[in-house]
Amino acid sequence: MALLEPVPDKLRPRRTDGPAADRVPDEQASGTPDALRADLVRLLGPDKVLHTVSDLVKYASDASPYRFVPKVVVIAEHVADVAAVLRYAHEHGREIVFRAAGTSLNGQAQGGDILVDVRRHWTGVEVLDGGAEARIRPGTTVGRVNITLSRYGRLMGPDPASSRACTVGGVVANNASGMTAGVTRNSYRLLSSLTLVLPSGTVVDTAAPDADALLRKAEPELCEGLLALKAEIEGDAALVSRIRAKYELKNTNGYRLDAFLDGSTPVEILRGLMVGSQGTLGFIAETVFRTVSLDRLTHTALLFFPDLTAAAAAVPLFNEAGARAVELMDGNTLRACADVEGVPADWADLPQETAALLVEFRAPDDSAHQADRRAAAGVLKGLTLVAPVASVTNRFTEDPATIRTYWHAREAFMTAVGKARPAGSTLITEDFAVPPSRLAEACEALAALQLRHGFDAAVAGHAAHGNLHFLLAFEAGRPEEVQRYAAFMDDFCAMVVDRFDGSLKAEHATGRNMTPFLEAEWGTRAAGLMWRIKEIIDPAGVLAPGVVLNRDARAHLRGLKTIPTIEAVADSCIECGFCEPVCPSRDLTTTPRQRIVLRREMMRQPAGSPVMDSLLDSYGYDAVDTCAGDSTCAIACPVGIDTGAMMKRFRHQRHSEREERTAARVARRFSLVESSVRAALGVADHLGDRVLGGVTSAVRKAVSPDLAPEWIPGIPGPAPARLPHTDRATATAVYYVACVNRIFGGPDGASGPSLPEAVVALAHRAGLPVWIPPDLAGSCCATIWHSKGYDDGNTVMANRTVERAWEWTDGGRLPLVVDASSCTLGIGREVVPYLTPANRKKHEALTVVDSVEWAATELLPRLRVTERMDSAVLHPTCSMRHLGDVEELRAVAEFVAEDVHVPVYAECCGFAGDRGLLHKELTESATAHEAAEVAAGSYDAYLSANRTCEIGMEHATGRPYRSVLLALERATRPAGPGPAR
Repeated sequence: MALLEPVPDKLRPRRTDGPAADRVPDEQASGTPDALRADLVRLLGPDKVLHTVSDLVKYASDASPYRFVPKVVVIAEHVADVAAVLRYAHEHGREIVFRAAGTSLNGQAQGGDILVDVRRHWTGVEVLDGGAEARIRPGTTVGRVNITLSRYGRLMGPDPASSRACTVGGVVANNASGMTAGVTRNSYRLLSSLTLVLPSGTVVDTAAPDADALLRKAEPELCEGLLALKAEIEGDAALVSRIRAKYELKNTNGYRLDAFLDGSTPVEILRGLMVGSQGTLGFIAETVFRTVSLDRLTHTALLFFPDLTAAAAAVPLFNEAGARAVELMDGNTLRACADVEGVPADWADLPQETAALLVEFRAPDDSAHQADRRAAAGVLKGLTLVAPVASVTNRFTEDPATIRTYWHAREAFMTAVGKARPAGSTLITEDFAVPPSRLAEACEALAALQLRHGFDAAVAGHAAHGNLHFLLAFEAGRPEEVQRYAAFMDDFCAMVVDRFDGSLKAEHATGRNMTPFLEAEWGTRAAGLMWRIKEIIDPAGVLAPGVVLNRDARAHLRGLKTIPTIEAVADSCIECGFCEPVCPSRDLTTTPRQRIVLRREMMRQPAGSPVMDSLLDSYGYDAVDTCAGDSTCAIACPVGIDTGAMMKRFRHQRHSEREERTAARVARRFSLVESSVRAALGVADHLGDRVLGGVTSAVRKAVSPDLAPEWIPGIPGPAPARLPHTDRATATAVYYVACVNRIFGGPDGASGPSLPEAVVALAHRAGLPVWIPPDLAGSCCATIWHSKGYDDGNTVMANRTVERAWEWTDGGRLPLVVDASSCTLGIGREVVPYLTPANRKKHEALTVVDSVEWAATELLPRLRVTERMDSAVLHPTCSMRHLGDVEELRAVAEFVAEDVHVPVYAECCGFAGDRGLLHKELTESATAHEAAEVAAGSYDAYLSANRTCEIGMEHATGRPYRSVLLALERATRPAGPGPAR
């Protein structure tokens, strides 16, 4: 062990109650059984088999109320891996569940045996026929696909609220639809073809001309069985009529029986059956989708009604007027959304009976757009609306920011209500569909049912399609609470089936919660056919048993997870997984959700349990050390849960008093640190990467890999020791040169001015001169200490810098322009909790402006391009996302380049100040997809706005990243050598 390795026991939680009944038992503390692990390692290799108890626990929870701990987790890299594991399962009588994003709401991504991760290595989009179709790998999120397709004016048809996190494979497997898909734009209707792996390991490409011949040769009994079922179904006219009627509504309960009516061959039938099969009939390895028009012109309103019945009564009016989306939110939903960023706080004061409709018209051209406006106005004129709080406007708008806020609130439905649930309670999300004409009646019936069983549920839904969602909270650890929930479900299912002849699962798929009620909805005949489908395609029952079909009448009550109380910053997490796609460590160690899931398992454990000890041993590196601390998870989380902040607190917990004092001393003597590091970089210029790598590796082994940085190729040389001369008397702003730009120079081999020289030249050129204070040395945004959890050092530096900034800016008279986005965020926001009361008042008077925003708003109107480049690729930093100036970065880049490209996978680079030097594997993993996309193209410039992020991207891509302001200076430079003044 390294000399200063953090002690795991410092993260041991203090329990206030006894161990939970659903805790992982002691016998699983060693993880995967040795024989199973050895078999799979021999089959796939050690890197594809996750086996520690930490690995198993972090995959045991998804967005559902269920929790099943797998025996082993396989990271499948390609189809051959999936086929091999399937064959192994057949030979050894094992069971398999596939998991991608884990956003399914009814336990479809959980199992108690072999769990196969099909997200990590399964991303990619190929645009076909000018965007009319797209070939998509199953681990690609819908959001990433739509970013790609939007460049062609196209989108996917399915648009679930979880689009930023859910994957295409999961969308197809559940036939998830969303706000506008209805029954015509879902996967079943728009899926052109797919490649699938059957439970036997047979691979089928449904687009292949000889697909049926190949399938008959490989699976003759399967083909015969499917054709026999087709003949039987088509021979029963009443059954055919019933099937067609069931799919006039949204319906994802059970298998798609209409696949036998719509498909004429075994392959065509299989294509239809795989949609909504929930991983129980095979693995979807690739899809080809027909896309839909983006229809960029929108006309949107959030309209408030006195109650649900009044809101529901307005739905058919907007449907007839041609609205693309009509979304319903009840009072509980609206009030919970008051905590969502951007939503007016007075929504919390809305009367409980209030309801709202989010109505949107979308048009491809101005003529259709004008027609939408007239239609919307006609409906609006006849409505009786209410304005119960000051923020209610009840008007249609075309303002993009307002529309984004409306949709953000609607998409945050589940997480916002989940945050408001009682502490320690489990959240159940259900959805059903009724004929749209009976929506108001269904709302009333659901409200009465909730009241009868003592639930105060929140209701929202895709009202245009008669599709309602509701959430219930109860304590899964209390038998009487589980029984109350069971009684509600019995009555609810009877209501939907008997009173409305509706769909018990409209778009979330059957899952574990609805399997006992499948036959009640479909009848004995149809349910029996579904069992026969499973037996024909998966006769050994290898795939996801119990997820779609289950004869256990209490199956929906088994495996319900308790939600132990953890640290307040993350306690409201409902484990939805929205945070995962933006997490830098998602493919390396853990995600924000998994960090929380692991912490909750610790809280389930009794003191001194072997499971607790094992979890603690791995949590330090897997969760705390490899968290970038960038807090983009808080941006992705609809209710702003900042798991990065929790990890920084844990880092602080691990520090000794001596370490805190040392960090504070470093802060006090930071000017010496600056000059020393700059000198060391100068020496490093004369040594090779191999020598420096060996030296730093030895130090890391002797001290700690989380305290001593590792040398990586591409670390730039030192910045010039002297900053440009400026004049305070004429300055329109104070220019704060961040310490990273005072220490690090530009990319190796780069010619031209330094960043401070370029900024000064730009300011002079635009007639807005700046002043660089002479006593910048020793000041810092404090992020170095903040990110590591060194509170004392953070406090020293935060107060010093604010005091100096107050003096530099003449008490806030001049703006403080900061030339590194992370430092802007640090000085502008993150230092505040560490300031003295006096310095907090000084900080309130400061105007801290990021240099990119300053350039976009102040400089560009005063500058002229003299030499425009052809192309540039951008890396927006995570701090820019927090600051909200990514569009300003694009604006500056578009000012200097004809073509500007932002990679689809552009997210936090994981360099995170110096964390990329402490754990270079974090940056390499975080940037893998973005780097591949950058490497596939050729650009004149590689631009960002934070020197350490640029270093990280240089390391990942081998391309010379630099500040966009350097490119701006070059593009607007008058003829002649050097930076003009």
